Order: sequence, then structure tokens, then C-alpha cells
Amino acid sequence: MADVLPLVEARLHSALGEPDARAAVTFLGTDRIEVLRFPAAGQEGDVVRYATLGMSAQPMADPTAVLADPVKGPRAELVLSVRAGVADTDKVLRPLAVLAASPQVEGVIVAPGASLDVGEPLWPGAAFTSVLVAEPGGLVEDLELDAPLDPVRFLPLLPMTPNEAAWKRVHGAPALQERWLNHGTDLRDPSRRSVPLD
Repeated sequence: MADVLPLVEARLHSALGEPDARAAVTFLGTDRIEVLRFPAAGQEGDVVRYATLGMSAQPMADPTAVLADPVKGPRAELVLSVRAGVADTDKVLRPLAVLAASPQVEGVIVAPGASLDVGEPLWPGAAFTSVLVAEPGGLVEDLELDAPLDPVRFLPLLPMTPNEAAWKRVHGAPALQERWLNHGTDLRDPSRRSVPLD
């Protein structure tokens, strides 16, 4: 079985350029998770991106399954895009690694529409403690792997305030995304406040 991670890293480089920093985090009983930082470049010169590397090494297992399939199952990495220079967003590296390790640690399947909560601000002073997992395919295309492996999907993360996360639990992810859209919310602004929810 080919090692997936070099292919994943190559796809990230081709889509986002060369990373200017990387950090590795290892949690007890899990594989190492790296977070790569891609500097602002090109048309969106003020947006910095953080991508996980390591989450896709193993397929995500159905938490109700008796035995985890070592081959089949969804694979993913996480991508966060924020405006550079507004907040100390480089401190998001550890929370991102925590989220990327959650399939191994908690036995969850991370999929579009899901909420992921780290229980603390994503970076110092952030109004966000959780993220909404968005649909993949826009920024980084899915990485097809040889059968029978599932493709690796690169899932964008949209930071949510606690109020937005609570509202989303009641009304659903599409309703929250529509509200963001209707209010012209800049989801990449690391200092933004909650969208009006009444």
C-alpha cells in the first residue's frame, strides 16, 4: 500500500504553493499530525492558509463499527484560511492538530456540515472556539488514490462563534451559511463578530 502522505503534501504544494512554516504535534496513541502554513500570495495577497498533514494517513472509521477497516473509509485533511496580520493566528496550529486527530482519538468521521469544537479560542483573543466543516473541492481538489482507497478530501474550516455554533445546532449548517452570505460576512476575518442571529 502506497504511503498516502507524500501524495497529499504534493497536492497541497501544487494548490497552495510552498509552506513557509510547519509544526508537528503527536498525541498519545495517535499518528503524528503536522500543520503547514502557506503564506499569503497571488491574487489573495492577504490570506494565509493552514493545512493539516497526517489526518489522511488512516481512513476514518465508523464509530459504531466493531473493527475499523484499515483500508476503506473516508480520508481528509483540514484547511483554514484567514486574513494575515490581523491577529496572532499562527497559534491555531495546535487546535488544528487537535481537530485533525479527533478521528483517531474520538472515533468520529469528519464530514461537511459537521461542527468541531476545541473548547478554547482558536488563537489568542479569537471569538471562535469551533469551526464548521465546509464542502471540499474549491481550493484544493480531491486527491484520487488507487482502489480500493477512498480519495483524500481537503475540507475547508469556517470559524464559528459560540452563538453561531448554538444556532447551527438548531437550524442546520445550510441555514447558517445562508445567513453568513446574506449579511456579507467575511469568514476569513480573524477578528469578526457573530453574524446577527435573531
